[in-house]
Formats: sequence, C-alpha cells, structure tokens
Amino acid sequence: MEDIAVALEYVTEAKLPKIIARGKGRLAKTILDKAKEHNIPVYQDTDLATVLLTLESSYIPEELYKAVAIVLAYCYNVNDRFRQKLN
Repeated sequence: MEDIAVALEYVTEAKLPKIIARGKGRLAKTILDKAKEHNIPVYQDTDLATVLLTLESSYIPEELYKAVAIVLAYCYNVNDRFRQKLN
C-alpha cells in the first residue's frame, strides 16, 4: 500500500479542525519528514487518513469530529509530556 499522510491544524479561535496538508507517496514522506523536523507528533490511523485524503474540503466534517478529536487529544498529550520533560 502506498504511504499516505494528512496534517491537521486546530486553532481554538477557528473552532473547526482543518486539513493543512495531505498527500500520497513522496508527498506523504515529505509531510512526515517535516513533522519530524519540527517535533510535531505523528498519530497513525490509516483508515482515518484515507478518508481525510479523499475529502474535497479542508475542514473536517461533523461526522469525523470524534475520530479527529482522538488524534488531537493524542497530540496535545504528547506535547504536554514533552513540555514537562523540559521543565
């Protein structure tokens, strides 16, 4: 199976999670490399990534809020643990 990647952004003021990058193959690798380069946590869920990759809009539809919330909660948790290690 070809590699896929979807980058998400959630800004509290916007109130909706948003896809800021998505791609397959070499583009997916570039997205993952950039995440690693900037210490951005990566959550692996091939099924969700596949669905997000096919969306026409960059905003997450309501029926996917719960799945995306799980991803965002994971990322916030990882970031919080990282911040605690620095202190």
